[in-house]
This record gives sequence, C-alpha cells and structure tokens, in this order.
Amino acid sequence: MSKNYKNLATRVRERLNPENLSFQKALNEDLSTISYSDLLVYIRLAMNAVPPDYTAKSKEAGEMVKRHLGKELVDVIYKYQGSVMTDTHIKGASDIDLLVITNKYYRIAWGKLSNILNNFSLKQKYYQSQISKLEREVEVGNYQGNALEDLRNLRLDSEVILERTYYECDITKPKAIKIKNLNLNREVDTVIANWYDGVDSIINDKGDNRGVQIYNKDKNDIGDVSFPFLSISRINDRSAITNGRLKKMIRFIKNLKEDSGHEIDLNSFEINAICYDINIDTYKDKTFFELVPVIYNQLKSITENSSHADNIISVDGTETIFRGKPEKIEHLKLILSEVESIYIDLYLMKKAI
Repeated sequence: MSKNYKNLATRVRERLNPENLSFQKALNEDLSTISYSDLLVYIRLAMNAVPPDYTAKSKEAGEMVKRHLGKELVDVIYKYQGSVMTDTHIKGASDIDLLVITNKYYRIAWGKLSNILNNFSLKQKYYQSQISKLEREVEVGNYQGNALEDLRNLRLDSEVILERTYYECDITKPKAIKIKNLNLNREVDTVIANWYDGVDSIINDKGDNRGVQIYNKDKNDIGDVSFPFLSISRINDRSAITNGRLKKMIRFIKNLKEDSGHEIDLNSFEINAICYDINIDTYKDKTFFELVPVIYNQLKSITENSSHADNIISVDGTETIFRGKPEKIEHLKLILSEVESIYIDLYLMKKAI
C-alpha cells in the first residue's frame, strides 16, 4: 500500500467528528458492515457525510443570526448557500453562508429580454405564456431608488447589529461579515446581495432559478451573477436519484485535497462541476469502492482530453471550469495522482484476494 490509510482514516474521523459526539458509535457500526481493510475504511469515511448533529449546529448558528437581524432589518429575504446546503461539507465544525437579500428591488437581464421581445425569430422559440411573463417584467420597469446606497445601508446596518450581538465579529471583509457563535462553536458569514433574474428565471417563475449578486463594501459595487440555489437544487436532485453517490464522490475528492501534501487550487464550485459532469449510468449502481475507478477515469479524461476539459461547465450551466485555464488542469493532475494511488491499491487488494 502506497499510503498509510490508518492514519488518513483517523484524520477524516477527526474532521467528521471533532467534538467526539456520541454518534461515533453509529459511525463505527456503519464501518463494521464492510470487510476490515484500512484502505476500504478510509474510502468509506472519505465519502461519508458529516454526522447530522454537526450540520444541525451549523444551521442553528445561521438561524440565530437571522433572528438577530430580523428584529431590525426590513425588506430583506434570508437564504443559505454553500456546501452545507448540499451536505457535501467535510468538516463537522463547518461554517455556513447566510445571504441577506434586499427585497426592495431586483436586477433584470434587460438586454437578453429585449432581444427576445423585439426579434420575431427569437420570440417564436417561446410559448405565449412565457412571452407574457417577459412582457410583464418590462411593464414593471427599472427601480427608481438608489440600489447601491440600499445595499451599502443594509451592509452597515447588519454590521451594527452583529457587532452589538457577537463578541467575535469581523466587519473588515469586503463581501461578508464573519461572526463566531461561541456557544455553538460555529462561524457564520453574512453576505449582502440583490436578486438577479435572467430569462430562464422569469419564464420558470423564478424560485431556484433566481440569481444573486454579492455586494462588495470596499468597492461599493456588486459582483458577477451567480446561481447558488439552482446549483444546490441540481446537486440534491441528482444525488437523490443516485442514492447519494454523487455527493459521495464530491466529498471523496474534497477529502483527498484536504489530506494531500500539495496546495491544490480547486474549490467546491469546481469539484461539484467535475462530479456533476459524470454520466449517471457509469455510477448509479456502483458500491462505494467502485466509485473510485469512476472518479479516476473522469479526472484522467479531463486532464488528457482538452475537448473534455473545455466542455466541463458549472452545475448551474453558466460558466466553463477549465477552458483557457491551464493552471487549473495542473492542479487537477495533483488530485488525479492522489486518486490513482488509491485506484492502484484497490486493484492490488482485489488481485490478492
């Protein structure tokens, strides 16, 4: 075996259960269902979800921030984003991202909307009911207030409330107010944002299709559009129809990155896209250790086939992950080497049986 899987398994256990809560027994019982092998135990642990009691504490910390803000803020909507909402976080004491979204106004993809309504051939691609929805948005018109001033005031008001409430409160970050709930031992990032509705959002009655733009206090401006709720929905839905296998693969890669001796510049957004790209038919019936070759083949194909790499897109379908980014491929090769080592050890173990 090329790795010390016993030590690696211990590290994953410590990440999953840093406070040594009582459900460690349940985790041990789960592991006892497989033939004892340090390699198999590590793979199973690296694919496991954080025990639900930990995730519940992260969400409770977020709910407490919501309650404090909700006593004073008006015209806002609260939403969560990030790995906790897909259960693909790998640390028991994970922080959680709380979006505070202004409900005074929302931005619209005016250019695309106008192109459709004023171009007969484009218009023909939509049902009349969808065109009616687009036309209603035009009738609403632009917001007459000062959008950036609204966002800045929302950020400053949130800072005042949270600084008054939490002993540990960092307001220096441009995009988030970071607090730590000392009782729960959890951090919460509070992020100010506005809604953004593209054509797909409007014709699909908004919901998870709505985008957001994050406010940057230092620049007094908003960032690019992201679609966190669509990504969350798609990952949860696809994992549900594969009995959790998609999320197992995401967690596995995250744990390999965490345990690697290298600095690997791949974030959750990118890892999600890599795994989401895999054809469901190649893994929907696989056992947990059979997912390792699936992951290996995916990473090998992306690193060796530029066409495949160029066509990997984000889960929300809005941007390419590797196109024009050779440095990202180099970091992916580091993950591939970690997976390849485990892949070979699995092969040797099966051969020896």
